[in-house]
Amino acid sequence: MSESIMLRLFCLPYSGASAMAYSRWRRSMPDWLQVRPLELPGRGMRMDEPLQSDIRRLAAQLADEISAELDRPYALFGHSLGGLLAFELAHALHERGLPAPLALFASATAGPSRRDVSEYTVAKTDQQLIERLRELKGTGEEVLANAELMQMMLPILRADFLLCGSFSYGQRAPLPMPIHVFGGKQDSVRAEQLLDWQTDTSSKFSLDLFEGHHFFLVQQEQPLLRCLRRYAEAHLMRWRNQQARLSV
Repeated sequence: MSESIMLRLFCLPYSGASAMAYSRWRRSMPDWLQVRPLELPGRGMRMDEPLQSDIRRLAAQLADEISAELDRPYALFGHSLGGLLAFELAHALHERGLPAPLALFASATAGPSRRDVSEYTVAKTDQQLIERLRELKGTGEEVLANAELMQMMLPILRADFLLCGSFSYGQRAPLPMPIHVFGGKQDSVRAEQLLDWQTDTSSKFSLDLFEGHHFFLVQQEQPLLRCLRRYAEAHLMRWRNQQARLSV
């Protein structure tokens, strides 16, 4: 595909992670699919900025930051907290009258409409955070035992959990774009919770399940990326055909 019809994929990280979580994806995607990880304040290249704990405020900030990059077709992807943040970002972009994404990809995260975030409304202790990391099966014991690393990671994780706890569904109109949901067959986020995403789109919906727990995006990276790439290519071709019809 030519550069004129590249698709930009904005990727939002899971709790405690930075944009580096998606660095490997760039090597696995074709040239027409540009992986664009979004760095959140307080980590990675934005370590000198304060951590955020209000998800709508953060989504509004990100919408303003990426507004100049919406000059080509794009989609949003988020895993876990990143999926919920991608949902808020899609609404923030819509409220600003900015071009809509071709699709929203939500991974390992329950549908927003009936989501219970009460567990995350109060800041967790270090021990509670470490136990939660163990439950999610994405962090090795050697990492959890590294006091220096935990000293860096836990404040970010604590703020990210509060971000999740700040979410309020309220009154929402369905988003005018397809929503594709990915889940782990052994994850604590159940299939019926993933299916709840159907209520938040006025367009198409799909659910794909992969072997693995909450971090199946690492365990099943290549199958996941093949699936994502297939959906992205279909949306980009549809967009290109629409543009061709409009130009006639």
